[in-house]
Amino acid sequence: MNAMTAENLRSAFGGESQAHMRYRIWSDKAKKDGFPTVARLFMATSDAEEVHATLHFKALKDVSGDFLVASGAGFGLSTTSDNLQGAINGELHEVNQMYPAYIAVAEMQEEKTAISAMRFAIEAEKVHAELFTQAKKAVDAGKDLEAKVVELCPVCGYITLTGEEDKCPLCGAKKELFIAY
Repeated sequence: MNAMTAENLRSAFGGESQAHMRYRIWSDKAKKDGFPTVARLFMATSDAEEVHATLHFKALKDVSGDFLVASGAGFGLSTTSDNLQGAINGELHEVNQMYPAYIAVAEMQEEKTAISAMRFAIEAEKVHAELFTQAKKAVDAGKDLEAKVVELCPVCGYITLTGEEDKCPLCGAKKELFIAY
């Protein structure tokens, strides 16, 4: 694997891993603040970030050793509204800055496995940003997020609040694989 794509995958792995843990912490806070559906959304998104980290890690299958991994990450535990804004900011950073640059490099270097992993991530992150935006609007109005379900595609990290999909719109995985929260 080309060195720059490997470095970008390690950075993405680090960022996704940190988001995974940050969203678990923010899920607990949302639950304590009386927003159980927002808490479920944070937990599902936490697991989606683990899916992305795993895809990146597996794309690095031929790379081994110890590396310093630089990645951006938001820190802080605040109100559920502020935590949602932090989540929105992080997802939009990945969608608008990080993944487009990383994908461009991987495409230039013809790293197909890396491209696939990062394309699943960027498309799922777009959905996450929108769902966090809906949740923030509800919380700012003093309400919990309204959702029929909170379900995760364990293949690509897509999340649905309707459960109306017959298959994952991002990766085509069967609905039966989805995980409910």
